[in-house]
Amino acid sequence: MNTYTKFLVKTYLLSFLNVFFIFFCLIYVLNILTELEFFKQTDVNTYFPLYLSLINTPMFVFEMFPFIFLVSTQFFFNTLFTDNEMNIFKYSGLKNTKIFSIITITTFFIGIIIISIFYNLSSNLKNLYLGLKSNYTEDKKYLAVITNNGLWIKDIYDEKIMMINASSFNNNELIDTYISEFDKNFEIIRNIKSQKIDIKNKEWIIEDAEIYIQNNKEIVNNLKLKTNFDYELIQNLFSNMSSLSFLELIEMRENYKSLNYSLTEIDLQLLKLITFPFYFILMFILAAIIMMNTKAFKSKSLKVIIGLFLSVIIYYINNFFYILGTSEKINVISSIFIPLIILTIINFLFIRNINAK
Repeated sequence: MNTYTKFLVKTYLLSFLNVFFIFFCLIYVLNILTELEFFKQTDVNTYFPLYLSLINTPMFVFEMFPFIFLVSTQFFFNTLFTDNEMNIFKYSGLKNTKIFSIITITTFFIGIIIISIFYNLSSNLKNLYLGLKSNYTEDKKYLAVITNNGLWIKDIYDEKIMMINASSFNNNELIDTYISEFDKNFEIIRNIKSQKIDIKNKEWIIEDAEIYIQNNKEIVNNLKLKTNFDYELIQNLFSNMSSLSFLELIEMRENYKSLNYSLTEIDLQLLKLITFPFYFILMFILAAIIMMNTKAFKSKSLKVIIGLFLSVIIYYINNFFYILGTSEKINVISSIFIPLIILTIINFLFIRNINAK
């Protein structure tokens, strides 16, 4: 590796680590305030909210990485401008495009490390966070999971415990469902079998319910069953994809597919993770273009403000298309790639004469 390559990579990594640390600390403080507000009327150890904030922070930082790369790039080029290294490189015959290519490759490898290591660590910590915090929420008495055997629900309502298994779940209905109802001592009360259950509301309507009590069987056309769940709540329980690692997302996708459950959100999350390293590169290029075109600006703060302003615009564009994707107004591929294509076009328009800067 050439001396100038080592210097550029080292300077860029230092800028990245400094900005990463600043973002981490800011997000951690904000998380502490949120957790303190949540536990203000709960008797917990003083350090517990601090611990929850710490394990919840990495996933928030992960979502902020595109903007961490943008600000890091601004600090990187600001260092080169301040120490006059850019002119030294220019007089030595090192073109700006060469500098861009070196840092682009570095950014790509950092992105791979972030996706393969940091994300998986963050998702595990997020899963731990959700598990610990669920003990202090009102819905801790029930849960729902999706496995290769279908949808499983545990519910406690009116001192009765219900274990529910459905082979399919879609369009406000549970398909091919078996319900076991117990008392608080886990003594069986009855079993209910049905091909279709309307779960639009928390009072389920069970069509052609086959009710088994001991050795007796009874059929009820429209049996009503009160629960803590409805279609919307069950959907929301599976919407937090950030608590799943990459491999867990793939496994969950297979389970969703076997259950005939919508794959949209999980496909969005997977595609988002796959494209993140390229998103980081585009953010680096955008920040580099900003810095190269504002060299004459004496105010460092103004350059950062311009970058942050563009970051906000990019964030809302991404969020807009992501919402279109989750609501299935557009397909998954379009919702992820349209913002990236827009950013690529903008970068291409301004990078053509970058060596003249």
